[in-house]
Amino acid sequence: MIATLVNAAAVVVGSLIGLLLHGKIKDSFKTVVTIGAGMTTVVIGVQMAIASTQIVYLALSLIIGGILGTWWRIEEGILSLGETLQRTVARPPRDSAPLKLGNQGSDFAFGFLNASVLFCVGALALVGSFKAGAEGDYSLILTKSVLDGFMAIVFTAAMGVGVAFSALSVLVYQGLLTFAAGWLKPLVSDALLKEITGVGGALVLMIALNLLGIAKPKTANFIPALLLIVVFFAADGFVRSLL
Repeated sequence: MIATLVNAAAVVVGSLIGLLLHGKIKDSFKTVVTIGAGMTTVVIGVQMAIASTQIVYLALSLIIGGILGTWWRIEEGILSLGETLQRTVARPPRDSAPLKLGNQGSDFAFGFLNASVLFCVGALALVGSFKAGAEGDYSLILTKSVLDGFMAIVFTAAMGVGVAFSALSVLVYQGLLTFAAGWLKPLVSDALLKEITGVGGALVLMIALNLLGIAKPKTANFIPALLLIVVFFAADGFVRSLL
């Protein structure tokens, strides 16, 4: 868990730096920062997505996963959580003025949502947590911490303080993976990891489309695709073993 705590701390520190920039950047420059964050996210997403070699399974996972996520209203649930966090943190003490956090309401929630997805769907989060939990090797998570810290600066400058609270998502997600590493790691092959990374890259690209204003996909509704790609991969392996 030590490496995961460092990772969460890096997100918070990067967010604090980004928050200083967010408050001082003129509105005319905020568009430039947002486009820069969007294009950086495009590069990350493309690098991840091209890892997939089973395009049919990737497509099926995204389509069916998106349908299930929309049915289950996953994005609305995460946004509601983000708004609850915002109200909790912004609640002023008695006889004091409201606490100003740099952005409000849905902006806070979207920052929390997009950063949570970005920091949790990559291969480094999965493999790094496995290695930390099963082997005591923290190198990948520490490398991810540096990368996440820099991305937190950019994302917070573009979207505000909601990004900082994605550190909670990192703590929960990577913490659970680290604790479960002993029995999960043998089940995750390099080939499966590539397919999970490919689907994760598609989700990151959705975040990029949102940042760039090209489209407004409800990214979180596609999270079930990460589980479905595992199911399709396992089913493919089972069928091949019977032939």
